[in-house]
Amino acid sequence: MENRSHALMTGIFTLVLLTAAVLAGVWFNRDRVERTPYMIATTQSIPGLNPQATVRYRGLEVGKVGDIRFNTGLAGQILITLQLDPETPVTNTTYATLGYQGVTGIAYIQLDDDHTGSPRLASNEEKVAVIPLRPGFLDQLEKRGKAILDQTEELTKRANQLLSPENQQAMITAVNKIGSAADQYAAIPAKLQPTIDRLPATIASFDSAAKDVSRLADNWNKVATDLSAPDGPVNRISQTVDRVGGSVEAIVSEVELQTLPHLVDMADEAKTSLRAVKRTANTINDRPQSLLFGSPDTPPGPGEPGFTPPQK
Repeated sequence: MENRSHALMTGIFTLVLLTAAVLAGVWFNRDRVERTPYMIATTQSIPGLNPQATVRYRGLEVGKVGDIRFNTGLAGQILITLQLDPETPVTNTTYATLGYQGVTGIAYIQLDDDHTGSPRLASNEEKVAVIPLRPGFLDQLEKRGKAILDQTEELTKRANQLLSPENQQAMITAVNKIGSAADQYAAIPAKLQPTIDRLPATIASFDSAAKDVSRLADNWNKVATDLSAPDGPVNRISQTVDRVGGSVEAIVSEVELQTLPHLVDMADEAKTSLRAVKRTANTINDRPQSLLFGSPDTPPGPGEPGFTPPQK
């Protein structure tokens, strides 16, 4: 009986000691820091986020996730309570996103701020402030997944059209034509080789022609110099022309002096003859019968026999 009593006492003592050790560990590990409550209200999915998940502000751990529950007043909305260190600089522009630790899929809350120095966002148990939750990388990828899949499908269709039998045949034909053109281009140097071989002789001919042209130019320069010399042909021709011009002017002046009086006399005679012709024409016009009977006698003037004064 005594052995059983000692065994029972030993067991009870062991249980009490273990319980005391557990309670002491819980007591010493209890978080004694006073936390400030904040809340996140979102309709986004939060895969991998659990209570007691870590809350980080720009990579620094600043608190834990309290509880996660549905909003009974608004269907589809999720309420996430955050317990943050009072020193955490939560402002009016602070926002939250979901982050994931490596490949484990365990999520945590990442806090960040659009502007540095914004006013602090006050929060307490009576009036809990709300921090907006923005879509994370996976959320954005999920939303854009359909568009990416549609674009991928469109690219696949275009690739199939590009690789259709007709296009394949067209590409093969184009490659064959390119190869044929390359062969023709390769034959060009061989065709040009005879011309290239004749280039030295052609260049020598050009050099000889250039020398002949240079000599011809020198000869022309010499001829021009001889012609324009003070005693050259051009100067002598100019002097001869000047002398001939002076002689012609003297002859013309002498002819004018000898001929001008005769021309004046002939002009006077012509004027007298023209006056007589004019008088004759006027007489014939007034008395055509004078051509047959002759011109009438001139009536006597005053003081002559037969003069009759006009009657008034």
